[in-house]
Amino acid sequence: MNAEASPLKFKVNRDVLADAVAWATKTLPNRPSAPVLTGILITAEAGGTVRLAVFDYEVSSRVEIVADVASAGTVLVSGRLLADISKALPNQEVTLEQIDAKVDVTCGSSRFSLMTMPVAEYPALPQIPDDSGTVSAGEFQNAVSQVTIATSKDDTLPILTSVRVEIEGEKVTMLATDRYRLAVREFTWNPGRPDVSAVALLR
Repeated sequence: MNAEASPLKFKVNRDVLADAVAWATKTLPNRPSAPVLTGILITAEAGGTVRLAVFDYEVSSRVEIVADVASAGTVLVSGRLLADISKALPNQEVTLEQIDAKVDVTCGSSRFSLMTMPVAEYPALPQIPDDSGTVSAGEFQNAVSQVTIATSKDDTLPILTSVRVEIEGEKVTMLATDRYRLAVREFTWNPGRPDVSAVALLR
């Protein structure tokens, strides 16, 4: 990122925040190459949009939520700590406010403080490419869950921790193996063009 985070303050429903943080932080690295990669980047915009993002140079996850933004800005805090705090909060409105080098999280009588990390040291988020096609979220989720059970947990063999995705026209094939098990799932989708063809390894 090119600039230090500026102060921010916003209010949001507890469940909305907890769900968004839990989803974004699923991709946090177990062994980050730099401390800032354990963080979740929070950007509040004056129009009432809050973006949460995680990026470790390999995998990026982002989510947008609607909030009551009192002051726009960007902060970087520990993703796992914010996820744990969000889950523990009572079911009331939550306020996140940056005060100097920390972010206060207030909900009812509960209050937590998170130290901020330098936004300038966080890597620039990759651009999101244009849509190549569409597929039912439920069908995609089922396919992923059915093949990822066969991926390896050994990070020293990254090719075996990934899922091979092959696209030929309307057919998508997902394949994963840890050398002992093999999982394959096929499904159809709606491609942007009928002759689309691609192969990729995705973690």
